[in-house]
Parts: sequence; C-alpha cells; structure tokens
Amino acid sequence: MIELGDPRWETLSHAYGSAADIPELLRQLAGETGPKINYDSEPWFTLWSRLCHQGDVYDASYAALPHIVEIACNARGPIDFSFFQLPAAIEIARHSGKGPPVPTDLANAYGAAVTRLTECVAQHRHEDWDEPTLLSAASALAVAKGHHRVSEAIMNLDDDLITRLIELDFGDS
Repeated sequence: MIELGDPRWETLSHAYGSAADIPELLRQLAGETGPKINYDSEPWFTLWSRLCHQGDVYDASYAALPHIVEIACNARGPIDFSFFQLPAAIEIARHSGKGPPVPTDLANAYGAAVTRLTECVAQHRHEDWDEPTLLSAASALAVAKGHHRVSEAIMNLDDDLITRLIELDFGDS
C-alpha cells in the first residue's frame, strides 16, 4: 500500500486528472467514518466522483482502495455503507474492463484489500445496519469471494426490484 505522503500519488490519475488530492480526502475519511448524512456528504461525494466515475475506475482507484478498507477495518462503531460499496464497485469495474490494469506495484495491496473486505464486514457485523449497509456488505462479501456478477446484482437491488423478486414478477413472458 502506498503511503499517503508518497509522491507516487502525483503520477496516478482519477476521473479529473492528477490524484494528488486523494491522500487528503482519505485523511478526511479516516476522521469521519460514521454514516453520512446526504449522498453529497464529503469526503465520500468527491471520492466516488474521482475514483468510480460513471462506472469507470483509474489507477488511483486501485491505490485508494486498500486505504478505504484499512480505515473501515480500524473504525470503531457504525461505518458508512460506502466503505463496503465503493471497494465493491471499484473491483466490479476493474473486473469488467472499465479501467486500466492494476499497476504491478499496487497489485498485491489491492488484491489483499479486496480479500480483506470479508474481515471488515465481519468486524462490523454486530452493528445495526440499514438496508443500504446490508446490501453493500453483501456485495462486498460477494466481490471478495470472486463472485463479481452476484456482487453487481446485489448492488443494483432497489425497493422495486426486491418487491418484484419476492413476488416472482418478471414481467410478461
């Protein structure tokens, strides 16, 4: 895992260019691990828009993911569902070819962090979870175990689709 002070961040890129701003956003995240108030709460809003922009990922996404998982694993008390959802979304996008290959110097830390999502979910299992947290945790578990399609399907569940699944309503055949 590259350190937050490493100049390598300046050579990495995200959706809007240089990833030199990502370490500061990750530092902010480490201090604000609880559930966010709104979808546009910072630093999550900026992290999402830079690291998983419209389903695309970047080399900075791969460098940031181990930090996000580390912060979540070290957090005490309830965490925001994005700690599960953003790493899962990054890995789904990577696996789907919606980003560059993981750089060799980031590959070990990246792979270990994706696998570590299982530990993170287990660590926070005794907390009260709302539905978005439950779905994100399930998606993170699926992607950590290599089930990318299942992870993506879980991530796409909403009230309407859940109701249709329960009622076995698959439309006109």
